[in-house]
Amino acid sequence: MAVQEARQGPEPGAHDGGCTCGDCPHGAREGHRRAVAAFLVKRDEFAAGQGLPAAVAHSASASRQWVSEELTQSAERVAERGRAEGESWLSRVWQRTACTVGAAVVALLLVQSLTAIGAGWTAARTAGLLAALLVGGALTAASWLHRARGGALAPVIGEDNRLSTSRVVAAAWVLFVAYAVLVLVGRLAAASGPAERDALISGLDLARGAGAVTVLAVVCAIAVLVRRVVGLRVLGQRLQKVRAHRPRAADLLTDDAGRGTFADIQYVVISAVALAFAAVRLARRPDQLPDLPWGLAVVVLVSAATYLAGKYAEGGRPVILSVVRSREAGDLDGPIRTGDDIEIRGAGFVPPGAQSADRLSRMVVRIGAVHVHVPLVPVAGGFSNPTDAVLTVPVPAEVEPGRAEVQVITAAGVETNRYAIDVTD
Repeated sequence: MAVQEARQGPEPGAHDGGCTCGDCPHGAREGHRRAVAAFLVKRDEFAAGQGLPAAVAHSASASRQWVSEELTQSAERVAERGRAEGESWLSRVWQRTACTVGAAVVALLLVQSLTAIGAGWTAARTAGLLAALLVGGALTAASWLHRARGGALAPVIGEDNRLSTSRVVAAAWVLFVAYAVLVLVGRLAAASGPAERDALISGLDLARGAGAVTVLAVVCAIAVLVRRVVGLRVLGQRLQKVRAHRPRAADLLTDDAGRGTFADIQYVVISAVALAFAAVRLARRPDQLPDLPWGLAVVVLVSAATYLAGKYAEGGRPVILSVVRSREAGDLDGPIRTGDDIEIRGAGFVPPGAQSADRLSRMVVRIGAVHVHVPLVPVAGGFSNPTDAVLTVPVPAEVEPGRAEVQVITAAGVETNRYAIDVTD
């Protein structure tokens, strides 16, 4: 349907965002959708050999260069629309946070009301509801104050504009422990006798909440350490990172390319299970910190260690393994000359999350002192060049005959090793 709308063009009276009611968030989202649809139409037409001007149709190299430039310009418009849509989405997060918090408080009230049937309403239920209102109010206020940067999500969004799994897990434990302490504060404020107050204060003893406190300390340390590890690996060119248009919930379970990763999935799942257990323990014993069993706490610690090890193991520097002269059917074998296409074989040329055309068009090959932009070669459903393992670029006439070094610069700005080739006249 989006492709059909792109062929038909925008509706009469609609601005560039595709909306007729002014510059609104829906216009940014619609504008991005239309830009993507128009790009897909153009790419598929070029892949089918359509739309080429007569001035370049006679030359394979000229037509390839013209198609690449046209797709690059169209991809830049898509990226611009994507950034606008991402900023619009972030500005609306605080409203969704307020709605989510309100729904959670109402759900808690309903659960407490249902469970109070027969047992009666207790001071612990009142303390739990007031603690939820305080935590929810703090989240809503923080979301409004940081509404331009993602609201409540601002602390858990990484430098690459994706949700950080380690920060989300740590934030969940911090909020839960804060809620548990507020419940005890409410119980303590409503306590009538010194014996009850002493029992509530003893509920904060480390002997009772050692498991939960240990897990909290470890997940917070993991969040800080992972940020440091990723930053150092990026600066050391051992990890490639590209910025996303906006954070998504799937970032918690996937890598930058959108593929599910075992380390992230197991960390989120085990942490969620442990949090659910701790929440049930708090509901059953609201007079003390949740006494997380050491067996479950150790499971969470093992999961955190696995996640950290996965962060150390992921990524890697791109590498050139070989460079050969590109040969089509019927061509004669020979050395590399200026004007020939060379095929660069290796690994890691396309960083995770850089599969979009605007990212691919930023790849550059340095041949000697000449920088050659990697041309985009469209095929049905994608691009045949560049790929993660093979790049094909022409050797420009500006390259001097003799020994020249080839080096690939990826969309993340990471440089590969240098590979020497011989260029003849």
